[in-house]
Amino acid sequence: MAIITLTSDIGLQDYLTGAVKGQLLQIDPAFNIVDITHQISPFNFPQAAYICRNAIYNFPDLTFHIVMVNLFERRPEQLLLAFHRNQYILCADNGLLSMILEESPEIVIGLPLDKLEYRNTLYCTRVFGKAIYDINNGKRLTEIGEADTSFNEKNPLKPLLSDSWIEGQIIYIDNFENVVVNITREQFEAQRKGRSFNIVFKRDEVIEKICETYADVPEGEKLAMFNAAGYLEIAINKGNAAGLFGLQGYLEHAQNAYLQNRLFYQTVKIFFG
Repeated sequence: MAIITLTSDIGLQDYLTGAVKGQLLQIDPAFNIVDITHQISPFNFPQAAYICRNAIYNFPDLTFHIVMVNLFERRPEQLLLAFHRNQYILCADNGLLSMILEESPEIVIGLPLDKLEYRNTLYCTRVFGKAIYDINNGKRLTEIGEADTSFNEKNPLKPLLSDSWIEGQIIYIDNFENVVVNITREQFEAQRKGRSFNIVFKRDEVIEKICETYADVPEGEKLAMFNAAGYLEIAINKGNAAGLFGLQGYLEHAQNAYLQNRLFYQTVKIFFG
């Protein structure tokens, strides 16, 4: 029985998320469908890559991950099926695959699209579902689509590095308004080299230590920690860091700031001394 995860920017307001699942179950009622999220911010590739990357590798080997984010950035000529580190990823040919993996995929197959079909979300779902069904029933990848196809790539959003500092972008704000920055523990330690540090954001807010849990500081106090995915997180114990400090995710500022008469900050900088 195939495990299939779904990640999308569709939202939960209308019929489409349910219809996607219905299309998959029509192909095989035995599919085991698991939602990751359908609340990805529209057009936000860094957020989608962060969420997908850190969910995917927690699933059993040979899980199928359907990623329907910015599915129609351009008119689709093919869809992609990648196999990497014992996981299958199915997505649009829009550059997101390279951002999720942060490295070259082991295998990429181009899934052909029928020129006579209307290329909407449900048709793409059927293409993904049929590919999963075929693999689950013994077909080789080379029988399903075009092997070693060329595909669009986007560079993953990386922090800026210097010997004395590292600057990261806010890539995600969670349900508690904790702020996730694209600096990993490994990157932090490699740049730190045992030195002291100051984490600086919103011009003059400073944090001088890394906590293990939110409870390491009194209620209402700010803190920095590395979350379960290993990324730097700025938070307030039982508070809302993003709202209080005027922090906003990458790309969200460009889309929304003009609507509000306030200044938003999107970067966090760490100075080493």
